[in-house]
Amino acid sequence: MQKKLMQAVIVLIILSGCTTHQKIVRVEPQVQTVRQEEHELKRKVAIARFSNETQYAKGIFYDKENDPVGKQAVDILSTKLAASNKFILLERQDMDKIVEELKIAGNEGYPKIGADYLIIGSVTEFGRKNIGDVNVFSRSKTQTVQAGVSIRLVDVSTGQIIYSEEAKGEAETTNKSVLGLGEQTDYDATLSDKAISAAISKLVENIINNCTGRPWKSYFLSYDNDGILISGGKSHGLKAGDIFDVVEKGKLVKNPQTGVMIELPGKTAGKVKIDFTGGDNPQNEFSIVSFTEGSIDKQNLNNYYIQEVKQ
Repeated sequence: MQKKLMQAVIVLIILSGCTTHQKIVRVEPQVQTVRQEEHELKRKVAIARFSNETQYAKGIFYDKENDPVGKQAVDILSTKLAASNKFILLERQDMDKIVEELKIAGNEGYPKIGADYLIIGSVTEFGRKNIGDVNVFSRSKTQTVQAGVSIRLVDVSTGQIIYSEEAKGEAETTNKSVLGLGEQTDYDATLSDKAISAAISKLVENIINNCTGRPWKSYFLSYDNDGILISGGKSHGLKAGDIFDVVEKGKLVKNPQTGVMIELPGKTAGKVKIDFTGGDNPQNEFSIVSFTEGSIDKQNLNNYYIQEVKQ
């Protein structure tokens, strides 16, 4: 009887030889398919803030300004947006550090550039759980992290929230041992990044599509004998020969129910063609244009804007 039991144990060891050291990491699939276009104009986007609204890691010494979960979310979202190559990303989170360095370098006149869209986000759910499974000859332990992320996308020109959504992500790792052989499960800190990343990945495509789905805009800088200058250049995706609509701003009316001022749709005043692009960074880039159709009041340039031609 004892001999048969030993034989059974040996067979189990042989059969489980390929699973005595097993580590499984599962992260929800990160689908990030964005439509490709031959020529696409880049919008200026800034992440205004990303807060941690959960109770995770909020102990007696919790520092709201240095919340690790919020900073993780900002870094992950910034990386994914930059990888899309659809935007000019503007720094806001560590702007004070940049300004301080410029002061040290004696360059306090650094030009500030405004964003077309602001992203406001928060981590709304974050939790970790451990599940163990013990059998006669084996045992396993699974660590799971779940994260929920909420995003609001704001059109700076109107203050309107044009997109709002919440997504959840999950990441887990499993260790299994047989007859005491195998890797022991330790605390896996990387699961936090993976869960937040999985949640943000579900939102990135919608952020991109909501920004690029709206017409690209620019504004007149000057109109005199030296030429007609508009903001934006090569890094925004502008090139010589591009044609844009010139739109006269619509009338402002007040919504009596909300008290919000609403700009009515404008009317097309003409078209301009890009003749030349200049500048060496998004802060100082400009383009020289010429009218191919229509005209505007040179004395009231603020009443007009340049817009991507509607297809």
